[in-house]
Amino acid sequence: MLKKTFVFAVILGLLVFVSSCASSKAGDSDTGANEKDNSSREYPLAPAAVAETEIEALDGEDFKISDFKGKVVLINLWATWCGPCIHEMPHFRRLQDEYGDKGFVMVGLNSDEESEAQVREFVKQQKLNYLIGWSTSEINEEFMKISKLPGIPQSLLLNREGEMTGLFRGGGPKVIKSMVERVEKMMEEGD
Repeated sequence: MLKKTFVFAVILGLLVFVSSCASSKAGDSDTGANEKDNSSREYPLAPAAVAETEIEALDGEDFKISDFKGKVVLINLWATWCGPCIHEMPHFRRLQDEYGDKGFVMVGLNSDEESEAQVREFVKQQKLNYLIGWSTSEINEEFMKISKLPGIPQSLLLNREGEMTGLFRGGGPKVIKSMVERVEKMMEEGD
């Protein structure tokens, strides 16, 4: 009986995770990170697990999100099998094309355990022009803590000071529109 209960719990957990990606339209939302902390900051800093974790990049050069301080950074958790994730990618390519030389960095973090060959082929097929790396369990956990939502896609927007200014959950049209508009506004304002 205990074994059946455990198997049921595992299956239920997997279904919840998969459905959060597949049905992202119902769960689409974006959240401005507007809770003030006790310092003089307008927005909270990105958690250390996100900002300071060494990330393995597809191009072979490791990086940290904190390396991009002074730039607007959009971090996206994705996987090759996630339809809503794929739907967002043309918008990310356009943002990188338009603002990449103006202080914007698009970072795509693969959150699944896919092989380098799979990811490399996917990046080539999708013509991704932005930084691709592998998410870590620490980064995945921080995203889930911040968003209070399991699953992907999820994106976190950081201003030039490394402060969280937006959290975007899901890959539906409203979320994508809001995310793109927020990035464009930050770039136009020189934030």
